[in-house]
Amino acid sequence: MNGTPQPHLIFGEVLFDCFPDGTRVLGGAPFNVAWNLHQLGEAACFVGGVGDDADGRSIRERMNRIGMDTRGLYRHPAAPTGQVRIALEDGEPTYTIVPDQAYDTVPAEWADQLPDTAGLLYHGTLALRADNRELLERLQARAQHRFVDVNLRAPWYQPDDVLALMRGADVVKLNTDEAATLAPDVAAPERSAALLERAAIRSALIITHGADGAAIHTTDGQHWEAPAPAVDGFRDAVGAGDAFASVAIIGLQHDWPWTTTLERALGFAAAVCSLQGATSEDSDFYHRARTAWS
Repeated sequence: MNGTPQPHLIFGEVLFDCFPDGTRVLGGAPFNVAWNLHQLGEAACFVGGVGDDADGRSIRERMNRIGMDTRGLYRHPAAPTGQVRIALEDGEPTYTIVPDQAYDTVPAEWADQLPDTAGLLYHGTLALRADNRELLERLQARAQHRFVDVNLRAPWYQPDDVLALMRGADVVKLNTDEAATLAPDVAAPERSAALLERAAIRSALIITHGADGAAIHTTDGQHWEAPAPAVDGFRDAVGAGDAFASVAIIGLQHDWPWTTTLERALGFAAAVCSLQGATSEDSDFYHRARTAWS
């Protein structure tokens, strides 16, 4: 993909993560990825919906503050800006998804004002639980490549629907539990090969294992895995998977070897675990990560 000048289209939910102590942190997996890409120096256009409310205005202001592309940010006239309630157990998050949020319904014609071509379309699965499928098709027609980041949040998914969304993607990322949910009839050692075949993935399947690291399985039969590095000043794991996905996209853009992508993605995910929540407005945090790759 090296040399692609167009911004990546990052489609899906933007919301506030609401923590038990009352802290509210801006998030949503696709928004986190768009934020990370921008802060790491990559061109990215986030596509998603916010409400015509104080939270929606706050999101636009924060995007403007760091210079993010706001062309794809749709203001819903009736639905509220999204929220997710987070509970933490030993630093690991569980999520309660609030229904009928602004990110659930973005008009398909919203795509018409976006760039005609894009290097890559990234999307998850949560924002596609509702009426966004036609918009996805229009975005997909603009993109040269597609990266699917599976985020299963009960009860907002059906396994067959998720497999259909994965079908034909260049790269799919999911975690160990999600892989087991989508291929429960296959033993763990054969699960990656089964998912590559069932979803007709074109390039690679990434399976993250939380604190145990991650593995990359390619369609030509290659396989790499690595442990997660130690986290200095661990706070929580919110956004670690999104951090990994962000660096995986950069690796695709710049034609890094898969082993390099794996090492750098795990390193950045570990760094994000030192934050509360998934993102930071501290540009030095991202500069340190990018400098380490030089």
